[in-house]
Amino acid sequence: MSTLNVKIPHELSKEEALERIKNMLSGLKEQQKDKINNLKENWDGSKGSFSFSVMGFDLAGDVNVSDKDVEINSKLPFAVSFFKSTIEEMIAKEAQKLLR
Repeated sequence: MSTLNVKIPHELSKEEALERIKNMLSGLKEQQKDKINNLKENWDGSKGSFSFSVMGFDLAGDVNVSDKDVEINSKLPFAVSFFKSTIEEMIAKEAQKLLR
């Protein structure tokens, strides 16, 4: 397994950044409903965990929203790890747009 770690800086309030990240996860489920199954998320303050299945692969990870950044960590199945850099770039790009 490969580890995915993405840290996205922001200049929003912690509460606003948290709200936007939560909306991103629920929006992802709706936008990608033909590819993503069993999306689950659990939040305890500004720390959250998520899990879902995409194209037959189970992914899970955690999210931590701080005053200055959002950190997303996940373990990638071996077959998906070949696309790690592409996945990191996509997450960073979408999150940066979201956190502007």
